[in-house]
Amino acid sequence: MTDSNREEPLGAFIFKNRGALLAIPALALVTLGRPTSRSIWRGLPLAILGELLRCWAVGYSGTTTRSDRVEAPQLVTAGPYAHIRNPLYLGNTITALGFAIAFAGKSRSRRTGFMLTTLASMVTVYGFVVRHEERFLADRFGDAYADYCTRVPAFGWRLKPAPFARGTYDGSVIAAAESRTFMTFAAMLAALVLRRRD
Repeated sequence: MTDSNREEPLGAFIFKNRGALLAIPALALVTLGRPTSRSIWRGLPLAILGELLRCWAVGYSGTTTRSDRVEAPQLVTAGPYAHIRNPLYLGNTITALGFAIAFAGKSRSRRTGFMLTTLASMVTVYGFVVRHEERFLADRFGDAYADYCTRVPAFGWRLKPAPFARGTYDGSVIAAAESRTFMTFAAMLAALVLRRRD
């Protein structure tokens, strides 16, 4: 563990428990949701889009994305990382918003409430996680990471990819790296079907 990781115990705790923390709003959607066929068809494409973005990113970053502590064998700047520094978290947020729409059903106020609560949860958790990761990456990769940060935004999508690329795509890691994500996605789909109200 590096000195920068030791400096922020709250960030390390939230990073380690990010999945459990984000399971809380997901369970709230399942419990309070009133999905309809129409809301499912509205939200599900967005959820799938988010998962596809996540898979694209995992193909570059590998299985380290599932670790309980920050790991980075190399600084990856290719693929989606040439457009945004945190494509995994953007993908997760898009997926979560898609499920918020899907579970909301016919109620416009429920949809708004679900989306705002989901977004607030993601921003809060990932705010700590990103800050924790960035301290580690800055300590490990120094000037290379600082240069990357000047070229690629943390959350906004850069339309033209940054003019350098380190890292290669390996689709073979996706099944192993994403098994928990796929199981969670399948569980949310099953909940949508079981809770559907039309």
